[in-house]
Amino acid sequence: MAWMVEDRRVAKEDGRTEPYLTEAMKAHLSGTYFPRYPTKRAVLLPALHLVQHEYNWIPMRAIEEVAAFLEISPAEALDTASFYEEYWLKPKGKYLLQVCRSLSCAICGGGNLSRHIQRKYNLEIGQTTADGKFTLVELECLGSCGTAPVLMINEDLHEDVTIEELDRILEAL
Repeated sequence: MAWMVEDRRVAKEDGRTEPYLTEAMKAHLSGTYFPRYPTKRAVLLPALHLVQHEYNWIPMRAIEEVAAFLEISPAEALDTASFYEEYWLKPKGKYLLQVCRSLSCAICGGGNLSRHIQRKYNLEIGQTTADGKFTLVELECLGSCGTAPVLMINEDLHEDVTIEELDRILEAL
């Protein structure tokens, strides 16, 4: 993945008044993870996962709240969140369309699936449709090479996907 460049000095706040990292979330992290890890800093990944599972992405203010709670710098928390592809630093669509781009899927037409979705919804890899319904990403491997090409929509794996089947799947959503 290429480096993301974003001028956060002009980033707009979402206007939310209540914290993203709630007292219940802090209690969960403190009770579940602090006893298992040698330092608070080591709880950063579980904390980011917790926030993302709650809100479906990780807002910048949530990163700052997690950093303060774990007594680390916001820059360190942001560096970690932006390093891993599994963390979303901007809202994603209701349906996350994940197309496998491994060699097996590429040979079996996986690239055609991505291109079809791009044309159908007028979006690029990593973008979300204007209505917030679909986000398209490509992943290195979904571990189903014997049934290539494959596509995962949220947590559901679709195997041996043709363009016609892809259209049926998308229309059903």
